[in-house]
Amino acid sequence: MIDDGQPFPASHPAVVVSRTVFRPHRKQRREDDVHTQAVNTADALRPVVCVDLDGTLIHGDVLWESALALVRDRPVALVWLVVWALKGRAYLKRQVARHLPVDAKQLPYRADVVKLIEQYRVEGRTLVLATASDEVNAQRVAQHLGLFSRVLASDGTTNLSGSVKADLLVSEYGVGGFDYLGNGSVDMPVWKAAGRAIVVGADSALSRGVSRLVPVHLVLAPARRGLPALVRAMRPYQWVKNLLVFLPLLTAHALLDPAAALPAIVAFGSFCFCASAIYLANDLLDIEADRAHARKRHRPIAAGELDVPVAIAASTILALCGLVSALLVSAVLAVVLAIYAAVTMGYSLVFKRRPVLDVFVLAGLYVLRIVAGGVASGIELSTWLLAFALFLFLSLAFIKRHAEVSAASGDIPGRGYSSDDRSWLQQVGLICSMMAVLVLALYVASPEVSVLYSRPRILWLLCPVLLFWLTDLWFRASRRSLVDDPILVAVRDPLSYVVAALSAVVLFAAT
Repeated sequence: MIDDGQPFPASHPAVVVSRTVFRPHRKQRREDDVHTQAVNTADALRPVVCVDLDGTLIHGDVLWESALALVRDRPVALVWLVVWALKGRAYLKRQVARHLPVDAKQLPYRADVVKLIEQYRVEGRTLVLATASDEVNAQRVAQHLGLFSRVLASDGTTNLSGSVKADLLVSEYGVGGFDYLGNGSVDMPVWKAAGRAIVVGADSALSRGVSRLVPVHLVLAPARRGLPALVRAMRPYQWVKNLLVFLPLLTAHALLDPAAALPAIVAFGSFCFCASAIYLANDLLDIEADRAHARKRHRPIAAGELDVPVAIAASTILALCGLVSALLVSAVLAVVLAIYAAVTMGYSLVFKRRPVLDVFVLAGLYVLRIVAGGVASGIELSTWLLAFALFLFLSLAFIKRHAEVSAASGDIPGRGYSSDDRSWLQQVGLICSMMAVLVLALYVASPEVSVLYSRPRILWLLCPVLLFWLTDLWFRASRRSLVDDPILVAVRDPLSYVVAALSAVVLFAAT
């Protein structure tokens, strides 16, 4: 059984032995002319190739993605979906397709499947798109690819799936009169009626099950899926931002106090759960925009490596875990976490499309993590700390937008910015950087600093260190060398660790 994801070349016919397809060794002598003619005759007797859409021709499911996009654009559509579903799955698919037809150009097509059916087309095989997706979307896909001679799909009354699809194909082409490309157990009745099976993106257990019903002509290797894709979609590398919950303990010199540190650790875990839940939800709502982005199109959901239902379930479970763990600390922390989740979802749905407001919301979310740390540890937050954090994270948020705008050649999909805003973003961001340094300098000169530091004048050295770090980030942003979140860039940058070490030395010397 071939499992390398590559179709057979047209000049090299497959050999079927015990319902298993293999490719002869290069050193093996070529088949004689009689056998070659026999194989070609067998192919001629099965001229029709029927191809499934969801999970086969494309990664993912058109219905799930269209329904999510519809709810995102019109939240009231959530009620519509329930009403439509009560009238049957075929009716649901038709209504979703009518209200929001799929953009066939942006779908994540499986390159190996497209290549295979292109080869079949060259060989003169008749190609049929046979799918349970609605006919409106199926026709769009067929028109975009230009490979199919016919489209068989759900019509608003009949859901063309499983045994229903098998009966229709048998009535059109006869038992064994077609080859079928499918990807799941729902396709078993169709494979049973087909002449040969091409199994796409399935595990070995399904392939073995299919081989018991019908000769398996080819198995295309599945894409990376499952737990690795889910972990990548959760973006654990972003959890470094949640270390801000420990900042109140650091500034209050209470990191080694178990009574304050242990609740802060639980708060850190709560924010990590919640953040990953929101990243999944954000990627679900931004599938189309991510696919149009040069880098974000490789995210697991946009690339079709993570199924939409799995992502929805994981996001829900993670959110519940975050809320429960926050409640273990205090109800107030749970409220702060709920506010964080609500604002973040508001950012994903609305705020990120509003210029300027989106930057302030991003900065506010960073400050909210600091507030959560104070709530969890029971440490009263200084107004100096909040003011410093606000201007610092405003600067970093402007750097993030500046990097995105610099990488764009025009308007940014899903945002309110264009490449013309680059200079303005840089000016305002630099002002915020200077304000953060100014607040730090004013704090060092204030009477409050002497309560925590015996040699507060040494803290003045923090100002040039911070100014250097922020200026260096902006310099690289102006050179268009920043292509990611500045905080993540800082985490990967050795210079940031040098700056952090110098700051730690200054703080230790001042204490």
